[in-house]
Amino acid sequence: MTDTMPDLPPRTDFGRFFLPGPTEVHPDVLNAMTRPVIGHRGPELSSMLRDVDPVLRDVFRTTRPVYVASASATGLMEGAVRNGVRRRALSLVNGAFSERFRDLVGDCGREVETYEVPMGHAHAPDEVFQRLRAGGFDAVTVVHSETSTGVLDPLVEIADAVRRAETETGDEILLLVDGVTSVGGMLVETDTWGLDFLLTGSQKAMALPPGLAFGTASERMMERARTIPGRGQYFDLVEFDNYWGKHQTPNTPAVSLMYALAAQSARIAAEGVEARALRHWTMAERAWAWVEEHGARWGLSLFAPPGRRSPTVTTIAVDGGRSGTEICAGMTARGWTLGTGYGKLKDTTFRIGHMGDHTVDELDALLAALKEVLG
Repeated sequence: MTDTMPDLPPRTDFGRFFLPGPTEVHPDVLNAMTRPVIGHRGPELSSMLRDVDPVLRDVFRTTRPVYVASASATGLMEGAVRNGVRRRALSLVNGAFSERFRDLVGDCGREVETYEVPMGHAHAPDEVFQRLRAGGFDAVTVVHSETSTGVLDPLVEIADAVRRAETETGDEILLLVDGVTSVGGMLVETDTWGLDFLLTGSQKAMALPPGLAFGTASERMMERARTIPGRGQYFDLVEFDNYWGKHQTPNTPAVSLMYALAAQSARIAAEGVEARALRHWTMAERAWAWVEEHGARWGLSLFAPPGRRSPTVTTIAVDGGRSGTEICAGMTARGWTLGTGYGKLKDTTFRIGHMGDHTVDELDALLAALKEVLG
């Protein structure tokens, strides 16, 4: 045993860390976590959660409670399945994280049918309708913004297809949505679009440290959860709902992360959710325009098609002299952090995570540095 800390990466100026999760965290939010630990059943924590409640509802665009779990987003993905899939789900797959959502259905002992399209593509709502109208489904899983590819699925149209299939078949079909890189980076209208469960993680567009997950459930999702045996314990939404009425969590919360959540919620409220969404779209459009204007000379192109691009992460295809991994290494040498391609796309793409508290000016500086690296 030694008393020395392991070597850590050197500190860099804020605004140079464009990984598509975990995203950069503002120093004020990091500093909030240095407060002393408190009892998690006392009035102080309840007061904090009471204060963040309206901000979370505004971010999720809902009048329903938004539950806070001390877990990664994968935890609430499993919670969505255990509480929302009675027997059989249709899983929409077009990348690594939608695969994970699909796999969780089977891992939780439910039947699953996959509607898969190639990476870089979005799902066709009419195909969703045709598959559901065959009957026998009680849920759909979908990733709104696929972080591995930068593709934004047409969630409004998919939700409409699910509702049409419900009308035709007479089956109640819940729509379970991973909004990990869309919630907080764009206006995801939970209530207006008719989403039954929507989740995200703290470390993406919310610009918090990793370790928290947020989710909101429709009333009919809660009604179903109450009838499903074997929901598990850690992600039992009925228990979350019972405790949230007291502005508490059913399990011991990560208190220091709650301090960060309180600080960041105040920052989000001060900026405004609509303004925050507009800033993300402005950054995304700037990144797309840069690739379209300059990319061809280095064999770069946008991986996602027009109209189906995420406002928080841009995936850039590489067909030139250097791999995506090499390009990211060159940026690292200059003090910038980008994301390599994910999984099968590791060397053939790289990713810019323009989300959280980043600004257009910071993105412009990154793109200038990328141009130098590319030569």
